[in-house]
Amino acid sequence: MLHVLIADDEPPARKRLRRLLKPMEDAGRLTVAAEAGDGVDTLERLREQPIDLLFLDIRMPGLDGFEVLERLEPTRRPIVVFTTAYDDYAVRAFEANAIDYLLKPVSRARLEDAVGRAERLHRTPTARPDTDERLAQLLDWVEAQQQQARPAETAPPEYLRQLSIPVRDRILVVPVERVVSAEIQDGITRVYVLDEDMPGGKAHLRPHVVNYTLDQLEANLSPQDFMRVHRSALVRLEHIRELIAWFSGRYKLAMTGGHEVIASRERSRQLKERLLL
Repeated sequence: MLHVLIADDEPPARKRLRRLLKPMEDAGRLTVAAEAGDGVDTLERLREQPIDLLFLDIRMPGLDGFEVLERLEPTRRPIVVFTTAYDDYAVRAFEANAIDYLLKPVSRARLEDAVGRAERLHRTPTARPDTDERLAQLLDWVEAQQQQARPAETAPPEYLRQLSIPVRDRILVVPVERVVSAEIQDGITRVYVLDEDMPGGKAHLRPHVVNYTLDQLEANLSPQDFMRVHRSALVRLEHIRELIAWFSGRYKLAMTGGHEVIASRERSRQLKERLLL
């Protein structure tokens, strides 16, 4: 029996999918274990209980469907069927990578086919590595498309030399050299900053919540010094202390102060080129 999670920010869409799944649930083929209304909630549900099949909406607030999968450890990823109301570039990507998807409004026949394929895949674990690899290729493709969509610079930009960070009733002015990384978690951007003059010269990091988005920080910090290593993480290159092999061709970056950041597979390749590895 498949344990199913329905992730969609639209209650009517979740209700319709659950209604279409009801005959299969009554037949003992699956059980709808949970529902989620946004990307953060989806990630929490996936981490707190075993899920075999995930119906995942692409466009959700907080984290979109692709970001949910990037944040989730590959070993914890269930079988994924994407759902989308948009017949756009994502659908072409699904077809090119043989990834299952459903166009809204979901039809009973198409849903039956998707569940049947998931059942066969669930019964044949040896087929999962191939499916996981196709999913990893899809995430790489999406990330590459986003990079290409960014507008080209027409004039040499002026980059920030320091960040102004509000801390309670004061504003902390931080030289960018002390910024180790900037990351977004649950819709909140945090900048990890090295404390000055720690006893014994030991590096210590302090996270600060800022009002910048990662896109704003990336656009205003020098690309010679900073690199986006994930859609949710930006790091200062000189603070990388070690690259540790991770899942699916990715690297875990050991940073100054003991902080760790996971790079996506595509950015891991780019990072190796930047570091001449």
